[in-house]
Amino acid sequence: MAIDYDKLMDWPFEEVEQTYSIKDSIVYALGVGYGHDPVDEGQLPFVFEEADFKAVPTMAVVLAGPGFWLRDPETGIDWRKILHGEQGIRWHKPLPKSTTVTARTRITRILDKGADKGALIYSERDLVDKSTGDKLATLSSTTFARGDGGFGGAPGPQPQPHEVPERAPCAVCDLPTRPHAALLYRLSGDPNPLHADPKVAAAAGFKAPILHGLCTLGIAGHAVLRSFCGYDTTRLKSLKLRFSSPVYPGETIRTEMWQDGDVISFRSKVLERDTVVLNNGCVELG
Repeated sequence: MAIDYDKLMDWPFEEVEQTYSIKDSIVYALGVGYGHDPVDEGQLPFVFEEADFKAVPTMAVVLAGPGFWLRDPETGIDWRKILHGEQGIRWHKPLPKSTTVTARTRITRILDKGADKGALIYSERDLVDKSTGDKLATLSSTTFARGDGGFGGAPGPQPQPHEVPERAPCAVCDLPTRPHAALLYRLSGDPNPLHADPKVAAAAGFKAPILHGLCTLGIAGHAVLRSFCGYDTTRLKSLKLRFSSPVYPGETIRTEMWQDGDVISFRSKVLERDTVVLNNGCVELG
């Protein structure tokens, strides 16, 4: 079954409502590594409700999502061959420590790269605070459907990735992950057994369960928030990146960052394997 362009562009996403508590905010923060140093006063407000508590900005990516809609056979997509290629966040307001949010996903673009090259599916959703009507964040995502090219769609133009400078980085931040990191992060809404079951991971070609890509994104966001914002969440305006390679829980993620005014370019690598796992990263500060 091939992609039906018009059908997919008009996919009937339902509005999703999600209520999260301070406890949920803490679980997310712990899942992306905040509190690794329990006496770090910069990290404590994200993991201890009696401090000047605040939600981690990157938690927006796990709120009011559409679920694994690509697994629906009516999409015409071979879900076994999809990859999360890119992710973006634009913050309009800091996330409340707890609230009810709503969002409805929409497909914004589909590119046909050819029968042997796959398709690119671009989607967005606006995260809205139900109690106030305030738009909190806009989430954008690119899915690489490796087995679904050649359906007759337009091949481009394709947005170009942000270029990371070739000069020495302005700052480097090493953040360790715990061996149980994926088991903790999955409590924030992604129960895919690839991140928990060694047998499922082995069948997919991995030596062990891998860390969620959005968890790695949260760790890189932590590095920028720590290195350039002094943990002031109001300074983050946008973030975007490309996923390059998986991380195994227990590995150390080094984020290299370059500052040009209010723009922070970054990439992240696993120290133990000298492998880039996030690339073409860009954060706008305000």
